[in-house]
Amino acid sequence: MKTTKYILLSIILTSFSQSFAQTNDCLKKMEYLFNKRGSNPIENGIHYHVIISYSKPSGNVCYNGKVIVENGTITKIFTELEDGTFEELTKKFSNTKNEAPKIENGISELIVTETGTKIHVIFVDKLKPKAKAYKEAELPEDI
Repeated sequence: MKTTKYILLSIILTSFSQSFAQTNDCLKKMEYLFNKRGSNPIENGIHYHVIISYSKPSGNVCYNGKVIVENGTITKIFTELEDGTFEELTKKFSNTKNEAPKIENGISELIVTETGTKIHVIFVDKLKPKAKAYKEAELPEDI
């Protein structure tokens, strides 16, 4: 009986920890927000406030970065270091079709580097603001 309780407890804790890990996944959170609110257009040029989401077996890990966009595709990716400088990710990367990565609804398609690193670029500044909520009416107190 103790063994059954132990196994059941282990299953519950494993399920809880997996669901907790998913809710802490930065890419999933941003995908949810962009799907809910939408994105403003991504212009060509340098974008200084982006998130670089690295895919790991345990989930996605996000870092600050900057990217260069030309003709609607990402041409250069830089990850921010602790001292505020930027390091270029790599010169060779593409989407899964071996093309320049495109951006849809504020988030790039999956990008694969020459070393096999998988990332997404999230254009945080392009997230549309929250919709305004209706203000509830105040009723007179003597009703």
